[in-house]
Amino acid sequence: MTDAHTADAEAHNGPETAAKAEWSLDDTKSQIATVGVVLVGAALIEVALVPGMIVGVAAALAPKYAPSLVNGLRPAFRSVVRGAYKFGRKAREAAAEAKEQVHDIVAEVHAEDTQSAPHA
Repeated sequence: MTDAHTADAEAHNGPETAAKAEWSLDDTKSQIATVGVVLVGAALIEVALVPGMIVGVAAALAPKYAPSLVNGLRPAFRSVVRGAYKFGRKAREAAAEAKEQVHDIVAEVHAEDTQSAPHA
């Protein structure tokens, strides 16, 4: 943070909050730098390790960004579930209709068979 931002944060929130904000920013920068160095090192040693490192970084960042991501994806998830539910209902109706038609055909074949059996 710049001195102007630190002074502004101290004026509004007190020196402790400004110090925490500055520490948080420095901490985030050091985490990003550490992850970058580890990724470059892993790529130099073995390229196959990079996907695992990316998954690890995603797992480390998930607790921080997951709540906002979940809130953003909730409407899309609801519409997908709604569509799947409607599709399932239509599929059940279609299956019931097909089953009824098969039963009708079986009944017709059975009736034809019983009619032709006494004549034989």
